[in-house]
Amino acid sequence: MALWSGRFQEDVSEFTQEFGASLPVDKALYHQDIAGSRAHAHMLAAQGIISKDDAAAIDKGLASIEARIEAGEFPFDINNEDIHMSVESVLTEEIGDAGARLHTGRSRNDQVVTDTRLFAKKRCVDLMHANIELRRVLIEQAQEHFDVILPGYTHMQHAQPVLFSHHLLAYVWMLTRDFERISAAYFAADACPLGAAALAGTTYPLDRFATAESLGFAAVIQNSLDAVSDRDFLLDLLYACSVSCMHLSRLCEELILWSTTEFGFITLSDAFSTGSSIMPQKKNPDFAELIRGKTGRVVGDLVALLVTMKSLPLAYNKDLQEDKEGAIDAAKTLEDCLVCAAGMIASMETHEEAMFEAACKGYLAATDVADYLAKKGMPFRQAHEVVGHLVLLCEQRSCDLSDLSLEDFRAESELFEDDIAGALDIESIVRARTTFGGTGHDAVAEQLDSALVALAADETALDELAASVL
Repeated sequence: MALWSGRFQEDVSEFTQEFGASLPVDKALYHQDIAGSRAHAHMLAAQGIISKDDAAAIDKGLASIEARIEAGEFPFDINNEDIHMSVESVLTEEIGDAGARLHTGRSRNDQVVTDTRLFAKKRCVDLMHANIELRRVLIEQAQEHFDVILPGYTHMQHAQPVLFSHHLLAYVWMLTRDFERISAAYFAADACPLGAAALAGTTYPLDRFATAESLGFAAVIQNSLDAVSDRDFLLDLLYACSVSCMHLSRLCEELILWSTTEFGFITLSDAFSTGSSIMPQKKNPDFAELIRGKTGRVVGDLVALLVTMKSLPLAYNKDLQEDKEGAIDAAKTLEDCLVCAAGMIASMETHEEAMFEAACKGYLAATDVADYLAKKGMPFRQAHEVVGHLVLLCEQRSCDLSDLSLEDFRAESELFEDDIAGALDIESIVRARTTFGGTGHDAVAEQLDSALVALAADETALDELAASVL
């Protein structure tokens, strides 16, 4: 019979036992569950609610159970429907009445969400470590290929030339914001619900602040109803994972495009590519595609929990058992994607000449030619039209702006002089973008410094957070 079977005359059926069990999922939280129980037992003894001898027996028994779980020797039984009952039932079998006193003053409702919050904090720290490593790899590639120029795109059409380092740093800043979102999810989880019991608190003189401190929580949740029913912290984690996966998907889409024959900007290493079962020549960017594809499942995990939560009355409902699987999956998926992306980018080969050659096509100097006229007094809208006529002339001749003669330019405006050649030079065009955040060499050098400062600051902050994680 189950630990809650006192008012029941018969067990649930075998099917409903399996249908209602969360053990296959929440056994991943064994470390957090045992840590919470040890802290709870220590507090009960300190408050005189159980004896110190009972607390010592509980602590020793739980340490033994954790060692057996880690050694793969613990008898998980689906009849003990979750990790909490699995641990407590074996503990009671082994140490007797002392084990049966462990649950004094708490409920599985506050116990499970304590486990989940501890687990969420741990996974946030793991994700922040992986985030920092990918940012480091992107920055290193930006430093190594600082002067490389490639075409920038809008609407997937050639737009203006940019530094490859500038392009990579755009993803560094996306990931920096992802770090902030994951950090926010950490802080959202960093409050202790233990002692809220089922929903209303308890008559026992618990010291909730002592258990919170021993478990590394920064605060105690103030409302017992909110403590057992809140899953906002998991939604925060799932949202952070979804946005980060979306950023990785965008990055991988570009890696996929850049590695095509049509682009030829990069070659992915063999370690991050696969072949075809029928076409011997193929080298496919499968892992970039997988990262792009896995984004859908992580977004699905977020939507699933949002829908689960949307109509739940206070306080605890069995629906909340569905909160963990998606969060565990999303965190694992994102961590794997971050690691894979870092490996791909660190090992890829960059074809600088192909990038620059592409930057010399598609009339990428057109905006600078219009700016040339505007700086000589022509209204920009009129200059825009003049350059449009020049581009049309180039299309008719199948040539580029740099192939036109000075007479061709002057036929559209007498403001053109010999110095127009400077407005057509791709490297000069890039170097001239000196505004803060622009793609000019000086601006990107400053941006690289800022990215390194932000990375160092996040590493320091992460070290501090990791120190309080069980």
